[in-house]
Amino acid sequence: MSYQYRFERILTIKEKEKDEVNEQYKGAAAKFEKVAEKLFQFLKKKEELEVFQAEKLQKGLSVQDIRHHQQFIANLEKTISYYQDLVIQARNRMNWYAEKLVDMNVEVKKYEKIKEKDLGFFLHSMKEAENKQLDEVSVVQYMNRGIR
Repeated sequence: MSYQYRFERILTIKEKEKDEVNEQYKGAAAKFEKVAEKLFQFLKKKEELEVFQAEKLQKGLSVQDIRHHQQFIANLEKTISYYQDLVIQARNRMNWYAEKLVDMNVEVKKYEKIKEKDLGFFLHSMKEAENKQLDEVSVVQYMNRGIR
């Protein structure tokens, strides 16, 4: 008699769902990393531009150049604000998938634990059946000796 887990299909489906959520989490994490890197680049660019403008102001700068730099910094700040929103959205999506992945892991573990207990029960009942069979064989052998 071989062991057959009654929830094997469900376990397989849950594992497949967990793998899908894991892939979605990895994608969300990669997207977050990409957007965060872009934000970092724009912040660095803004900082470098402000340092450059401060150096130019020390040496003297025309009003037209000052306006040009201020306009460029304002546009850069709008871009930074946009990417900050994107980073927040990407982080939220990544965290949502992380929570979903944890839930899926818990669910799969539950089915694995049920399988483990069920297998233990099966092995125990097989051992009892084997012991019962051995007892019967022993009784038959004893009876055969007693008859002779």
